[in-house]
Amino acid sequence: MNRKDVAELAGSVGVGAWTAFGVLSMVVVGREGVPLFTDEDLLSWSVAHRPDMAVAVARGVTATGTGIVPYALVVLAGLLTGRTVRRRLLAAALATACLAAGQGLRYGVMTLIARPRPLRADWAGHASGWSFPSGHTTTAAITAGLVILAIGVRSPHGRTALCLAVGCWGALVGLTRVYLGVHWFTDVLGGWLFAVGWLGVCLCAAAWWLPAWLLADAPDGAVPPREEQASRGSAS
Repeated sequence: MNRKDVAELAGSVGVGAWTAFGVLSMVVVGREGVPLFTDEDLLSWSVAHRPDMAVAVARGVTATGTGIVPYALVVLAGLLTGRTVRRRLLAAALATACLAAGQGLRYGVMTLIARPRPLRADWAGHASGWSFPSGHTTTAAITAGLVILAIGVRSPHGRTALCLAVGCWGALVGLTRVYLGVHWFTDVLGGWLFAVGWLGVCLCAAAWWLPAWLLADAPDGAVPPREEQASRGSAS
């Protein structure tokens, strides 16, 4: 698949996800933040099924969806992606910027929509700020997407199993937010849609605008095509 095809596919997926996110956001705003669809049923089930061990595991999983863990994962994924030092550093920087910018944009949307969380009496974990879209969910989903992209680029043995494991982690972080009672399910759904949309936009932009010599498998120290042509021109 060439760069144009990657850009078009990523852009289409991103636009589709953000369109769905926009519709869901309008419904949330139109209903003034009240629970939607199966929100109350899933929260009630979660509250009624909380043995101590399950709560401890859920808290452990949900903790990986914020703080330093997502950034450590995307930096590691970037460093493992490139075949040269330059491309590894570039990939790590771009992945970190993608995650940070996505978090910032998500925070702005959350503040604008200002959806209340479930009642504090139902909480079994820590939470702060407004509810929609879920921050832990968005962060984990963006992180999982970037790591899966890195795995796909390197194409190691058993990549299907690795991608599945990373994807399951990203989904579980979101589901633990509902299980712990700090988010409605539609907050989590919104986080997933937002993350897919943001990843699509970032991948589309990278495919269109990153210079080809940065993406090529040239060894360290190789002269970029434009610089090489310039040097030849001056020599002649």
